[in-house]
Amino acid sequence: MAKMKELQGTDEPDTTPIPPPQPAEPTGGTDEPAGEVESVVMDDPTLADSDAPAVRAVNKLIYDALAARASDIHLESLHDRIRLRYRIDGILEDVEPPAGHLRASVLARLRVMAGLDLADHRTPQDGRMRLQFSDRAVDIRMSTVPILRGESVALRLLDPGRGHIALEDLGLRPNDLGRLMEIARRPHGMVLTTGPGGSGKSTSLHALVRRLSTGKEKIFTVEDPVEYDFEDICQVSVNYRAGLTFANLLRSLVRQDPDILLVGEIRDQETADIATHAALTGHLVLSTLHTRDSIAALPRLVDLGVPEYLVVHTIEAVMAQRLVRTICVHCAEEVDFREEDLLALGPAAQEFATGMVGRGCEECRGTGFLGRTGLYELLVMTDTFREAFLKKQSIRKLREIALSEGMEPLRLDGIYKVEAGITTPEEVLRVT
Repeated sequence: MAKMKELQGTDEPDTTPIPPPQPAEPTGGTDEPAGEVESVVMDDPTLADSDAPAVRAVNKLIYDALAARASDIHLESLHDRIRLRYRIDGILEDVEPPAGHLRASVLARLRVMAGLDLADHRTPQDGRMRLQFSDRAVDIRMSTVPILRGESVALRLLDPGRGHIALEDLGLRPNDLGRLMEIARRPHGMVLTTGPGGSGKSTSLHALVRRLSTGKEKIFTVEDPVEYDFEDICQVSVNYRAGLTFANLLRSLVRQDPDILLVGEIRDQETADIATHAALTGHLVLSTLHTRDSIAALPRLVDLGVPEYLVVHTIEAVMAQRLVRTICVHCAEEVDFREEDLLALGPAAQEFATGMVGRGCEECRGTGFLGRTGLYELLVMTDTFREAFLKKQSIRKLREIALSEGMEPLRLDGIYKVEAGITTPEEVLRVT
């Protein structure tokens, strides 16, 4: 429970006044210029009466999103109003939007802040802004897409004030954590995390890098964009307009004598080829792939053009993951689970009939959940598995081998967390 409280990050923001706005700082990582640096007093999000209503509305919706621990803000133009939703613990929640007559001015204000073209409403655009609060700066990535009645705007909040999650607090069970660390301490090879967007892959890799960093290694990260700043690690942001792609940056960084390379994502053949060759020639490479589970990462690399022999000789481990909401510690209570949910989870869930749920309170906004934790499936490459892969065995056969050698599937990890009172059967079924 103490771990759940730590993950939830409920510290109140500092309300100390801040200086006036400062010139914009380059944030990198996108093709669009960074927006201006905005200065907002967190204890008065509506600012003074003399300020423009659109300015007050934008400041308030961002302030409220940070206070609610939202990771994303979604605004969608409707006929005569804006629909406003916050993604909190992975779930979108409707909140009170700005007044309908402010629709155009609110969207224009966001475009100005993110450095987007105000006149172009027919093509998608991406930009960034940095809001200077009293105790920290919050980077925001903005994406706009034209829709039938106007545009859809998505804002990703990159808030360093929430702190960095330690490797032990991700939700890995001790056995998997020990196996992962044993592999990651090897001098070369590749460790991949897989899962859909928003499943915490980058967070896991950053936590692993921080654990591996002792000050005696040369560590580079290549990200799109750099989301969290680490003082003792060299971080590089891709910039496609300037020709700084994952592949081009990797090609340069391998000449920097690195020990560890974190590649934000392997998304094309060139990046996959350079990353695997770096792992083969004395570097530890950490990266992510968008695949359904851990075993699917291997044929995915083959699809990207990496030879099968190179895949099996460079991959040391693949960790698939999902995020589930954790039960609110302020309103948790024991209940009888529904039989159909336990049956859907599988035989391993038949050993218990009761568990914890959140009844809903002010702390969790009535949802019964507060914070998230990970479900993990760790595939460790063995000689038997490598041989089966080279013989082009089916995915089902490869999974049977992996399970026989100690891999536990995502759903089983979820069942363990239901039994421990961390999450609910519905949450596990939702993500697995």
